[in-house]
Amino acid sequence: MAVSKRARRMLIGILGAVVAVYVGLCVLVLAFQSRLVYFPFGGIDATPEAVGLAYEEVELEAEDGVRLAAWFVPAEHSRGVVLFCHGNAGNRSHRLDTLYIFRQLGFSTLIFDYRGYGGSGGRPSERGTCLDAEAAWRHLVEAKGIAPREIVVHGRSLGGAVAAWLAQRHTPAALVLESTFTSVPDMGARLYPFLPVRLLARIRYPTLERLPELRCPILVVHSREDDIVPFAHGRRLFEAAREPKDFLEIQGGHNEGFALSGSHYTDGLNAFLSRHVGRQPGPAPGSP
Repeated sequence: MAVSKRARRMLIGILGAVVAVYVGLCVLVLAFQSRLVYFPFGGIDATPEAVGLAYEEVELEAEDGVRLAAWFVPAEHSRGVVLFCHGNAGNRSHRLDTLYIFRQLGFSTLIFDYRGYGGSGGRPSERGTCLDAEAAWRHLVEAKGIAPREIVVHGRSLGGAVAAWLAQRHTPAALVLESTFTSVPDMGARLYPFLPVRLLARIRYPTLERLPELRCPILVVHSREDDIVPFAHGRRLFEAAREPKDFLEIQGGHNEGFALSGSHYTDGLNAFLSRHVGRQPGPAPGSP
């Protein structure tokens, strides 16, 4: 009997410790959620001049007063303007190859850093990143006088979720969702299947929920080899979108797929944009 009681006490102690660790993990996820989603880099490593592009320094102001750093890269005889929303890591200076591609395709580009990234003030948050994209849109439409029918909203990874939010508020000429997830809780549930992520998630970015409401042409770009956002996320986004829509399958990992895919990526992007935004400019070159 004494052994049985001792065994029960040990079992209760072990279970208590397991529960305490589990609850502790949940508390950590809840408290430090933003650090699991946002990985900003403050320093600007290079400017568009590094890839031979002229550019303008732009300062934006979000609705809540946060000041944001951005670049406008003009294209001669521009077919339109790409408003580019980058991913959750680094900053705009790590997307020079993307700026080069858009310029070679005949598009001007406005690329901005979310709050807390690059030269932008503030700290990143779901609402904040969306307000930042809104400030970029407002700059193009109000300050530069560019018509929405000439603006392509392009988001990569987390930027696709921000781009979808923006396209729900406004109607651009087209929307490009590249390597984008269906939602943060969906990603979290895959990465941490042992935690009640859907209950704990304060950051949501519900991209999939927004797709059926969007009324612009949509291109979904994804790779089967994406090592961060599963290919299935891209397919689900495509299936949820209204027509007209296209799916461009690329190769390579999450961060370098567009570059590794070369002309397959640029030709596919150019074909979609030519149908919905501007005329065909000739052969679409790859990135440098």
